[in-house]
Amino acid sequence: MNVLEQVKALENGKGVQYLLDCACKIFSSPIYVIDSFYNLIASSDVPVDEPFWNELIKMGTFDLNAMEMMAVENVVRDVSNSDNIVHLKSNKWNNRLILGRIFNGDNIWVGQTTMSENIPFDTERTAAFEMLNVKISSEIHDYDYFTKLPTAFFENTIIKLLDTTIKNTSINNPQAQIMHYGLDRYLYVAVVNVERNNILENVHQNRLLYFRSFLKTMYKSFQYAIYTDKIVILMSSKHKDFYGTSFFAPNNDLFEENSLYIGVSGSFEDVYETREYYDHALAALKNGMKSGSGERVFLFDKPGV
Repeated sequence: MNVLEQVKALENGKGVQYLLDCACKIFSSPIYVIDSFYNLIASSDVPVDEPFWNELIKMGTFDLNAMEMMAVENVVRDVSNSDNIVHLKSNKWNNRLILGRIFNGDNIWVGQTTMSENIPFDTERTAAFEMLNVKISSEIHDYDYFTKLPTAFFENTIIKLLDTTIKNTSINNPQAQIMHYGLDRYLYVAVVNVERNNILENVHQNRLLYFRSFLKTMYKSFQYAIYTDKIVILMSSKHKDFYGTSFFAPNNDLFEENSLYIGVSGSFEDVYETREYYDHALAALKNGMKSGSGERVFLFDKPGV
């Protein structure tokens, strides 16, 4: 059997480690799988002449220097922009690499497979590697961890953007870069206030979780986080003329029934500006609630504009 036929013949249902051990022998090359947080899922038991690879195997994740190197070398950009596989070559590491994306049952990207191209990948070997990624995706698609991973990934990334002042966008926070490539051009931040009513903290946190799910049911394409007692929504649009108040207006009665108020920022294009526009949305929310206008959704009006 050729390489593609051998990969196709691998049994289903025996786990990711089985697939990697077999693939390592079929391709005569080491291989590993990481999730979108850069946590190691599994790896073949073969020594590799690559410092960052060995660090991953030893520590279970990449250190900051390795993440920065991958960002500088556009690994994040290339993998994020690809629907399939990516061939990588750089003077920063010893081996040529081939990377493939793995997906959960909702067809959402949750990690990647990386193999060292000790032997040049022709059409057949490339097709075989693609098939391997399909098989790995099939193995993990219904695991609870990978089902919940996208929500955790986006929430964690939004919180990082809100908590961190990023000075060099080419090397910091690779997860933010990954998220950026999955969004449309124009971004908006909405901040949602959930009425507290002097209830216990754990009850209030449960209310935040409930209303986050409530909003996600209505606006499935947006990304959500809970940050400093508020629900934060990161929205994107292909068009600059996305008017927050008009967009949310059809559900104004629902917001009123549930005592929700929403402040919406103006548009921006760089995901690293999320903190600045979060502040705009928060200001719109606070000023709107003070106004006593009876409205539920408030759009930021920058002074002097």
